[in-house]
Amino acid sequence: MSTITTKDGTRIFYKDWGKGQPILFSHGWPLSADAWDAQMLFFGRNGFRVIAHDRRGHGRSDQPWEGNNMDQYADDLAELIEKLDLKDLVMIGHSTGGGEVVHYIGRHGTARVAKVVLVGAVPPLMLKTDANPEGTPLEVFDGIRAGTANNRSQFFKDLTMPFYGFNRDGAKASEGRRQSFWLQGMMGSIKGHYDCIHEFSEIDYTEDLKKIDRPTLIVHGDDDQIVPVAASAEKSAKIVKDAKLLVYKGGSHGLAEIDAEKFNADALAFING
Repeated sequence: MSTITTKDGTRIFYKDWGKGQPILFSHGWPLSADAWDAQMLFFGRNGFRVIAHDRRGHGRSDQPWEGNNMDQYADDLAELIEKLDLKDLVMIGHSTGGGEVVHYIGRHGTARVAKVVLVGAVPPLMLKTDANPEGTPLEVFDGIRAGTANNRSQFFKDLTMPFYGFNRDGAKASEGRRQSFWLQGMMGSIKGHYDCIHEFSEIDYTEDLKKIDRPTLIVHGDDDQIVPVAASAEKSAKIVKDAKLLVYKGGSHGLAEIDAEKFNADALAFING
């Protein structure tokens, strides 16, 4: 397995396939680089170098007790980018990975970055506040914490239903996709997963978004039951200068997997445009 060892001694697993302009994928909670299988294969076959890592505390990376926070996630990403000497880079982030991408830019700039794609991403802020009434109440995130702490195996299985929109009338649940989600989740650390809930729910990424000075595509489903579009993509598109917003009608939080053919085509057109 390919890994880097960060400055604090944590090993970060990554995949690095193909040749060409690099595309770096950042996954959502509680998943791993494997969530990007459909994109890694597609873009690798279309002449790109594709890289995806497992965030610390997730997947095949180390499971440290400390350091499970967005500052460290972004710094881990910076170390990976520098170790692989990635330039003219396309950064694609889903959900929590979208927060990771924009926070990387907020902390490390865009010197190595060519374009940005955010899909179902958590910025600018998921939490409902007086200034963000479209957000999700804290009690919901407390419920996620309780589910993770008390029986994350069952919680992850249950989460697949709204995550992929399998709970909607007429939807046909894919047991294979549900099992893949569960397996990826259970590979990770309960401490890393628990800590990460705060990072995707209560961190305000507004200032990071303001620092994005590269072409940006924001993709979101209007039926995203995990990260509601009104509190995320619609706001981010107004903050990032000249961002392009694509809203998939009926799209779920896991649209990059469920609607992979459409998402891949839209992302490719944006990258090549």
